[in-house]
Amino acid sequence: MKVILDTDIGNDIDDALALSYLLRQPECELIGIVTSCGCAQTHAKIASAVCCAAGRKDVPIFAGTDDCIIIEQKEKYVPHATILDHWEHHEDYEPNQALDFIRKAVRQYPNEIVFLEIAPPSNLARLFLVDPEAAALLKGVVLMGGKFGEGNQKNWTQHDPAKRRTFSVFEPNQIDEILIGGALEPNACIDPYATAVAYQVPLPLHRSVGVDCTSQVVMSSRDFNEVLSQNNEDHLHRLLLEMGNMFLSEIPYVTFHDPLPTVTLFNDSVCKFTRGNVEVELQSKRLLGYTYFEEDVNGKHEVASSVNPQAFFKEFFSIV
Repeated sequence: MKVILDTDIGNDIDDALALSYLLRQPECELIGIVTSCGCAQTHAKIASAVCCAAGRKDVPIFAGTDDCIIIEQKEKYVPHATILDHWEHHEDYEPNQALDFIRKAVRQYPNEIVFLEIAPPSNLARLFLVDPEAAALLKGVVLMGGKFGEGNQKNWTQHDPAKRRTFSVFEPNQIDEILIGGALEPNACIDPYATAVAYQVPLPLHRSVGVDCTSQVVMSSRDFNEVLSQNNEDHLHRLLLEMGNMFLSEIPYVTFHDPLPTVTLFNDSVCKFTRGNVEVELQSKRLLGYTYFEEDVNGKHEVASSVNPQAFFKEFFSIV
């Protein structure tokens, strides 16, 4: 399967885990990686570090847009940028090159490429707006984004200074102030107008895995370290451990948000999908980016309605 990955890697460990799976999945032909959100060039360098650690320097990487559509970018920092001091990576990434790469790639491989979106869909929306013909040449889009059920999240705001994370990507620093305590999902609400555009274009495959499902795929810090420490000679595992442990001192578990939709590309039995239509809230200032889902057997979208965590972990670690 030909895949283009769009990522804001470097903010949390889950992007790096998703990329690692693609790099080692024998059925994946990773056509390229594009980055977005604030500091897109830094995200590109971190993606390069993961590729180098995996022995995959051949994968093309392009920095995309730093900006959201209409509203200000809230992703301001890249906590994992510290790895660039001592892990091999490429340095020269020009800004705003992602869109041209995507447009050329889909014309080279018409109706063959799945666009895997594990970041706010800023690049994807610009593709749909600037070049509708190129968008029509995609085989499909799979997004980690939205919230389509209650899951394990709470719908109220928590203002507890003791729970503020040292490593914050955002301004304001407290993530709950952005997510309204769990009512919103980061990728959908960081660039809400881009999210709305991403759901407007009909595609043969338009699939979303929301935070209500991804939040159920959790591994303790102890198990995470144990699994990835089994092969100390594996440079990729060592890098993932370093990136993961930056956060595990504060949050003693890893949530596999981005790896879950990534795995469904090659084993969709780990989730159950329901067809319907997704709409994105653009009227309420407080709830910009909120995702509404209405079930419809003839709808143009699919969303994950349940997940089998055990099946996911079996698949993921059989590859990574």
